[in-house]
Amino acid sequence: MWRQPADLQGLLEDEAVVESVAAVLEGRRIALVGTGTSWHAANHGVWLLRAAGVDAIAHQGMDVALWPDHIADDDAVLLLSHRNTKRYTSAALADWKERGIDVRVVSGIGSPGADLQTVAQEKSAAFTASHLGALMRLAQIAAALGAELGDLSAVPDAVEAVLEQDGSGVEAPARLLEFAGAGPNQWTASEGALKLRETAYVATEGFSVEQLYHGPSVALGDRDGLVALDGGGPGTERVSAVANAAEACGVAVYRIQRAALGEHLSIFPLTVEVQRIALELAEALETNPDTFGFDLPGREEAWKPIGL
Repeated sequence: MWRQPADLQGLLEDEAVVESVAAVLEGRRIALVGTGTSWHAANHGVWLLRAAGVDAIAHQGMDVALWPDHIADDDAVLLLSHRNTKRYTSAALADWKERGIDVRVVSGIGSPGADLQTVAQEKSAAFTASHLGALMRLAQIAAALGAELGDLSAVPDAVEAVLEQDGSGVEAPARLLEFAGAGPNQWTASEGALKLRETAYVATEGFSVEQLYHGPSVALGDRDGLVALDGGGPGTERVSAVANAAEACGVAVYRIQRAALGEHLSIFPLTVEVQRIALELAEALETNPDTFGFDLPGREEAWKPIGL
């Protein structure tokens, strides 16, 4: 996590390859494809590209591999992957190449077939730097296609500010910790929940604030927590209202606002905020945040044969 400001600065200084990828994508419908954390990046990418007026859609890797008609022959594809080795995205990639579909792979340095490299490979299964690197590449592509996202050069310092703060103050719940955000940060909420489960083994969910309100909020009480992510924008008032109502019902509410860069770029500091929460709770609960749970007895034998 701590290397992320330097990683992001390096990507900002590497623009030439972004321009070449953007030239291939211009004027096309763009399908963004990923699995796990990369699925969240794909959805963030949709918000970024739509700011450039691009017709963009996100798909999970399994969906486009098993239902290949989700991708049209005249679509362009951005395939997001930490290492570009997962089962379903690899199968889909082979199909797209056979069909002559324009695909650009966004992946870590040294990944097979990477057209747009992000950052050096990580040892941790949590993939923090890789995810933020993919988000920066997507923001660079969107900006190259005309999106007015704000000052991309300010992102590394904003991320560093989050890493240098004392701590989030978020405590492990007795039962459930919810993450909620609006607009692009509904996917930051989803990423927060994923990170917390795979590092601290805490029961958690991540929703758009409206999805949380329309159903799941009914079950929240004094054994639960809510992390309300506010990146500014039209959804701010709704996030605040839902957080206030949850607090009135006895929920421990943690309000995190990072709006200085504007809503689109708020995904960077807010993503690091949820990464820090995951790390802090893993340390507090004495879990290993790097092993994908395979350090627990029987887990690797049960899950690894399925294959990624």
